[in-house]
Amino acid sequence: MLLITGALGACFLGVRWGLRDAPLLWFAALRALLGGTALAVVAAVQRRPLPRSIGSWSSIGALGLVNVSLAFAAMFAGIAGLATGTAAVLANAQPLLILLPAWWLFGERVTARAGIALAVGFGGLLVVAVPGGGGQGALLSLLAAVAVTAGTLMVRRLGDIDIVVASAAHFLIGGVVLAGAALLMEGVPDIAWTPRFVAVLAFLGLVATAATTLAWFVETQRSPLSSLTPWMFLVPVFGLVVGIVVLGERPDAWTVTGVALVLVSMRVALRHQSVAPTRAPV
Repeated sequence: MLLITGALGACFLGVRWGLRDAPLLWFAALRALLGGTALAVVAAVQRRPLPRSIGSWSSIGALGLVNVSLAFAAMFAGIAGLATGTAAVLANAQPLLILLPAWWLFGERVTARAGIALAVGFGGLLVVAVPGGGGQGALLSLLAAVAVTAGTLMVRRLGDIDIVVASAAHFLIGGVVLAGAALLMEGVPDIAWTPRFVAVLAFLGLVATAATTLAWFVETQRSPLSSLTPWMFLVPVFGLVVGIVVLGERPDAWTVTGVALVLVSMRVALRHQSVAPTRAPV
């Protein structure tokens, strides 16, 4: 989880840098397609089985639309409209959004401690969103968090579909949809293939997309969501630190207060939690 959250926190800086050289939707599509292609190569080399039913492919397609097309578009647009640290906090509200659905859909009990963490964390997000950025960028970042939360819940419904194949296919499907939207809205891609952009795209596609998503999907299938998702609070922490150190961003008092509340909620949620496997990864 430390490797996952560190890579995802750094990707906010990568997106900001990459947007200097590529249009927003085309950049998001390239990230998804590169990550999906890398995972498809792994699946082919390992000769992993493909889904055989229409229902399985429908589930993967729906996951691609939600977890890739919608989430990536909203995330990239949110980063373009907000400070890196603020976008990182808002786009990673998943730990706060997932507790109640996990209880309702999968019977994972929400303890009083988790309820307190939920309330404190939501308060922190509001403190960051309203005075620390607000506006359309904040709404788009929160939309990205909702989409990723829905995607995480949908992964639990994949059943016995091979997780590497599902990861590859949903990125490729979502990336193709993003490319179609980019062609309609941004026209023929005008991308400056600078060394910086190539390096950023490689990191985002191979590390912050393919590797981290596969690891996350495996963990969500074998671990209780109530124990796993609070670790994702570290993503905005890494995002804020990167924004401060690399970009020289200086969060105001409201942002610092909101992040402190989010971290407190993570501490409350994780205290005495155990990560007990519920099923083996596919």
